[in-house]
Amino acid sequence: MAPQGLDDQDRNAPDSAPAAPVRKRPKPGERRVQILQALATMLEQPDADRITTAALAARLSVSEAALYRHFASKAQMFEALIEFIEQSVFTLANQITERQADPALQIQHILSMVLQFAEKNPGMARVIVGDVLLFEHERLSARMNQFLDRLESLLRQSYRALAEARGSVSPTVDAQVGASLATSFMLGRLQRFARTGFKRLPSEHLANTLPHLVGH
Repeated sequence: MAPQGLDDQDRNAPDSAPAAPVRKRPKPGERRVQILQALATMLEQPDADRITTAALAARLSVSEAALYRHFASKAQMFEALIEFIEQSVFTLANQITERQADPALQIQHILSMVLQFAEKNPGMARVIVGDVLLFEHERLSARMNQFLDRLESLLRQSYRALAEARGSVSPTVDAQVGASLATSFMLGRLQRFARTGFKRLPSEHLANTLPHLVGH
């Protein structure tokens, strides 16, 4: 018995030519995400000191004009990556400070979170340390510096709470020194990660290292 809907005429008809595949149009916002993902992936390459829009368009098999329908400039693409870093890091950092009462653990968890985030997103690590921003618009480096200042300020709050809990006579100074040291440590790990072609992981011996940054 033939399947329902298939009559004798249909069964005897010659096979028709296969239909050409229909290229799906990306959903709203989907192409924008694809562009940013491609840019982040290209930043993971050792020779990605300066990425051109032509190379980015070629990677996505689209025209440069297609890129500019979603971003007015390459600087806007980098700004979108920085915004992703900001939202990801500070959302998690705020959760840590809200849920963890011990300031020493706050510091360790925040540093661990940032380093693990960068380890999972090597292209983002290069944005944080700024080496891929050197030949881009100066406002990008300025915004990344603001991110680092904000992160150091957050660490400073935890270091001050830690100093006060330990009865320090100079909690403000202790907080400034501690936050500066922690931020320098974090950046050093990320710079080494990028400089070694992502071979020396930021999380290397991290569990044994972080306690030293809070005086344990």
